[in-house]
Amino acid sequence: MTDRKTLDLDQGWAFMQNGITKLKRILEGSLENFTSEEYMMLYTTIYNMCTQKPPLDYSQELYDRYKSVFEQYIRSTVLSSVRDKHDEFMLRELVQRWINHKVLVRWLSRFFHYLDRYFVARRSLPVLNQVGLSAFRDLVYMDVRENASKAVIVLIDKEREGEQIDRSLLKNVLDIFVEIGLGEMEHYVQDFEVQMLEDTADYYRSKATIWIESDSCPDYMLKAEDCLRRERDRVSHYFHASTEPKLVEKVQHELLVNRANQLLEKEHSGCRALLRDDKVDDLSRMYRLYHKIPKGLDPVANVFKQHITDEGTALVQLAEESASNQKTTSGSGIQDQVLVRKFIELHDKYMAYVSNCFMNHTLFHKALKEAFEVFCNKTVAGSSSAELLSSFCDNILKKGGSEKLSDEAIEETLEKVVKLLAYISDKDLFAEFYRKKLARRLLFDRSANDDHEKCILTKLKQQCGGQFTSKMEGMVVDLTLARDHQMKFQEYLSENSHVNPGIDLTVTVLTTGFWPSYKSFDLNLPSEMVKCVEVFKGFYETRTKHRKLSWIYSLGTCNIIGRFEPKTIELIVSTYQAAALLLFNTVDKLSYSEIMTQLNLTHDDLVRLLHSLACARYKILLKEPNTKTISTNDSFMFNSKFTDKMRRIKIPLPPVDERKKVIEDVDKDRRYAIDASIVRIMKSRKVLGHQQLVSECVEQLGRMFKPDIKAIKKRIEDLITRDYLERDKENPNTFRYLA
Repeated sequence: MTDRKTLDLDQGWAFMQNGITKLKRILEGSLENFTSEEYMMLYTTIYNMCTQKPPLDYSQELYDRYKSVFEQYIRSTVLSSVRDKHDEFMLRELVQRWINHKVLVRWLSRFFHYLDRYFVARRSLPVLNQVGLSAFRDLVYMDVRENASKAVIVLIDKEREGEQIDRSLLKNVLDIFVEIGLGEMEHYVQDFEVQMLEDTADYYRSKATIWIESDSCPDYMLKAEDCLRRERDRVSHYFHASTEPKLVEKVQHELLVNRANQLLEKEHSGCRALLRDDKVDDLSRMYRLYHKIPKGLDPVANVFKQHITDEGTALVQLAEESASNQKTTSGSGIQDQVLVRKFIELHDKYMAYVSNCFMNHTLFHKALKEAFEVFCNKTVAGSSSAELLSSFCDNILKKGGSEKLSDEAIEETLEKVVKLLAYISDKDLFAEFYRKKLARRLLFDRSANDDHEKCILTKLKQQCGGQFTSKMEGMVVDLTLARDHQMKFQEYLSENSHVNPGIDLTVTVLTTGFWPSYKSFDLNLPSEMVKCVEVFKGFYETRTKHRKLSWIYSLGTCNIIGRFEPKTIELIVSTYQAAALLLFNTVDKLSYSEIMTQLNLTHDDLVRLLHSLACARYKILLKEPNTKTISTNDSFMFNSKFTDKMRRIKIPLPPVDERKKVIEDVDKDRRYAIDASIVRIMKSRKVLGHQQLVSECVEQLGRMFKPDIKAIKKRIEDLITRDYLERDKENPNTFRYLA
């Protein structure tokens, strides 16, 4: 290696100054450029001055002079050119000077690169690039930042007012605020963003004040949505991405949050009016605007809930008025069909709102549920919703119901009824009413379609659990088994010719636990019927030895031949009616007391029975005296002159009001359920306070019915007397479980 020539500081720096001066000329617009040889000479000069042996190693001096180059250039050229201009022109100059400065930094840091590689790294000093950019920050940026920020905000406000502005200029200016932080966002945030957000708040606050007075709710929302879209558009064009959530929050706060009550409660166009007038698009827009605001949807959901509650309550009141006008007190008239159908329509309508306008948001599902729970648990003309729903189902599922629907429509309607059931607190009451009506459909062959019966039971099972439908499913299975029994009975009769019941007999065998409880009287059957019963008993004993038959005559029907003088007519009657009529085969006239003695019936049942035969549409019996009511002094004769244009007639018995019995049965079941729940809770907890025991009991039973607090207290007292629980001696509000 040859010895290289030693350079002193002034000599070397003089050479570097020539290169720096040329670079400045290029920045100011000269068309010159550096050749590769010039670049290499400048780099080599620095290299040589940094690698000479001490004290001729000028690394520190060169590092200091590198920094002073920027300071000198900025003070002599840049600052004055930026300060001389104002507003948009100042911004353009600032952008151009920043671009030039970055070029200056890039070239000089290349010339002085050897410092970065060794000297800076060893001394842990700021790198050359950082030194160059810091000079601009400290001398130019800090001087103009306030004016630049104001000028940018003025342009933004002009654009908000519809003027065209140079978006690329704003983008370049704001990039300076970002880049000057050298990786930190502090300058962008503190020097620009804070002021811009304050200005945004002021701008939209004043707009909101004007719009809220002059515009309808839909028009106001359109403007708010448009403003938010435009602000997001600004972010994509010139703001830093981190500004978007803050900017959107400011606009939302001024246009939507602060004006929420005024907007939602506008008299002729607010949220309630939009719901009333089915303004689906506007409601969707309201959801879009408010769903990203914390708790923004709460007031909308509250209005939604109140609106549905009002509509549902109005339906109930209307049904109540119609019922009282028609003097209907039973729940099984046309009114309950109309009301339930309207409930379904109301639910369909607002469920569509929840799905389409409110995007299935849980808040609106909750509002819908709570609203329906309010009016679905009101009574109409003394009938609970549980009873109305069961009657509605019965009307759809029985033959000859008033609802003429296709199979698909029936299935769809049943699904909607089950959804309504979810809102009813007395689900156990519905179950009992439904079971009673299901029993009548099954036993009297009134069910229109077995598949529909099974379909609704499946839906009820999904909604309320297997325990809810177990008895009903058992009833359906029983009917299938009963048909099998009847077939086997016919085979038994054909195989045993010596066994002859004398008349055609069909017996339906039911399992006691599944079916509603029925009165089982010891009716004195006519001899013809006694033989039938004995024959079937003989057959049934061949099938099983462990089951006992109890005969429910009140559910039976008979077809008997009435031989009247004008013509013979087939009469379809109940077993009771048949037994009464057969008495007149041997005698012409019987008194009330004689019939009572021979049939062994109670007064109430006999009055119903004789009224149906002597005072109703078909007068099979004549009575003395000829009045419309039955008394114990009456006597009855067979009406041999009776005739009718039909050859076959059905003589109905007046219906018994079973509502009272159903409600009593449900109350009894509830007592058992509360007892079981209390014992179950205490068995697991051993010791528990009164308040906690009651609340846990309510929670456990809430799926089937809403237990009365007084009833729970009463059951607790009863369990204490029966030694299931005891009160704590020191604290009477605490209970212990007695194992």
